[in-house]
Amino acid sequence: MAGTDARVLDIGPEPQSFDIEGATHQNPDYRAVAWSGRYLQVTLMSIPVGGDIGLEVHPETDQFLRLETGKGRVQMGAAKNQLTFDETVSDGWCVLVPAGTWHNITNMGAAPMQVYAIYAPAHHKPGKVQSTAAIASADQDDGPADWSVQPL
Repeated sequence: MAGTDARVLDIGPEPQSFDIEGATHQNPDYRAVAWSGRYLQVTLMSIPVGGDIGLEVHPETDQFLRLETGKGRVQMGAAKNQLTFDETVSDGWCVLVPAGTWHNITNMGAAPMQVYAIYAPAHHKPGKVQSTAAIASADQDDGPADWSVQPL
């Protein structure tokens, strides 16, 4: 991060350090890829009041998500219509999503929910910024880099 621009520049699989708490707090975008390595990836997310991450499953991607600010409802399960895990989370909580698990986090607070996520393996295009969930879901150019290590 440099100057007043809070955006973290994804430099690919090069050594990197940044204030992840500060960058997450300052991120205005639904998703901004902050760092892409060969084996994992870090993204920053801002979920608007009443919004959610979106019910999804990643068959071969584990995820770690941490709420920096806000309050949310986490739902997870083995199938889209079988979300048997249902928890309330808030500042400082983490959510661990095993590969192949359907999951969603809904913002239940009165302010944007600021989250960072770590994917293993990488799931998004390096440096990708999507200002809204609608833009993210319509994005046809959001795959991991060719140099990232993906499951066979």
